[in-house]
Amino acid sequence: MKTEQINELQEKYLIGTYSPDIALVKGQGCYVWDTAGKKYLDFTSGISVCNLGHCHPVVTEAIQRQAAKLVHVSNLYMNEIQPQLAEKISTKSFGGKLFFANSGAEANEGMIKFARKWGSDKGKHEIVYMNRSFHGRTLATLAATDKPKFREGFNPHMGGFVHVPFNDIRKLEQTIQDRTVAILLEPIQGEGGVYPAEQGYLDDVRNLCDEKNILLLFDEVQCGMGRTGHYFAYQYYNVEPDAMSMAKALGNGFPIGAFEVKEKWAKVLAKGSHASTFGGTPLACSAALAVFDVMEKEDILFNCQKMGQYLEGKLVSLVKKCSSIKELRTIGLMIGIEFDGAVDAIVKEAAQSGLLILSAGENVVRLLPPLVVTQTEIDQGMNIFEKILLT
Repeated sequence: MKTEQINELQEKYLIGTYSPDIALVKGQGCYVWDTAGKKYLDFTSGISVCNLGHCHPVVTEAIQRQAAKLVHVSNLYMNEIQPQLAEKISTKSFGGKLFFANSGAEANEGMIKFARKWGSDKGKHEIVYMNRSFHGRTLATLAATDKPKFREGFNPHMGGFVHVPFNDIRKLEQTIQDRTVAILLEPIQGEGGVYPAEQGYLDDVRNLCDEKNILLLFDEVQCGMGRTGHYFAYQYYNVEPDAMSMAKALGNGFPIGAFEVKEKWAKVLAKGSHASTFGGTPLACSAALAVFDVMEKEDILFNCQKMGQYLEGKLVSLVKKCSSIKELRTIGLMIGIEFDGAVDAIVKEAAQSGLLILSAGENVVRLLPPLVVTQTEIDQGMNIFEKILLT
């Protein structure tokens, strides 16, 4: 189909919550193609979803093989793949227990329910979240999202949430009450503009939670699954949460989400207290197991660290040449470039030039290349980006 035909169908039959102008039909590695055959270098990874690149052959083969065997059974029955994936995630993280869902918002919703359930017999229910946060679009996760444009029109917002400035331990200490059950944060804020937590701040937050007997919840939906050069962002900081959510890159494009709780909290959500029809299907879990297999065998974390350093070096040189760049923020292959004005025109011009990039707020360009990106591909992308900024 031509782009015009796709657009006509979209306009006629889809609710207009998105306004895309490029129709993509094929992907391979770090590249995608549109209906006219134009090739794009994808530095978005589907918003940190296709971390292994598009259509990785190992993940594709795992999906195809499992789809021919067993796609879905409800969680009223066991399937052989789900506990294997739970073991893999647990051993690669803090040894906790897992609940599987379908998306990041669902994973965060479940983690919020876990915290409320944990605090229910202690008189605790209030969750403290951070400014610039983004935790999802459901009513509960929206109540914990500090994005006015996302919240507008959906009043009244769910109660029991209060926000504080990010990286400000004193404000956080002042906000903690007897009713506080948990602190919810992204170790690196993605949608908010790629703002990393400060090391000392996270250390202090962990100590504060221990002192006040409250839970520490990490949203690792965007910053997890290798994006920092570690399996999970908490490992970059060496600060362990009581629970964390994950999704996006967990299935490299196949929808799957999960949250993990420390083993000592495993009985908080008892039988029947939480559920998901599609959570942890054999097909979704097969895709995610293949993701871990590739990460191990292809040394993806090392490549992320190496290419992250290389890309940062290229960007540091660009900052010296471009006066409109105010700040560069980067960990691994999660990059925020803050400008002194709006960046929509930069994002659009980059796409026209064959480079897909993202915004994060009005004045931040966000780069999320696949973790398999090569030095040659970084050079290609930066040549396009630099040309846009300096001409």
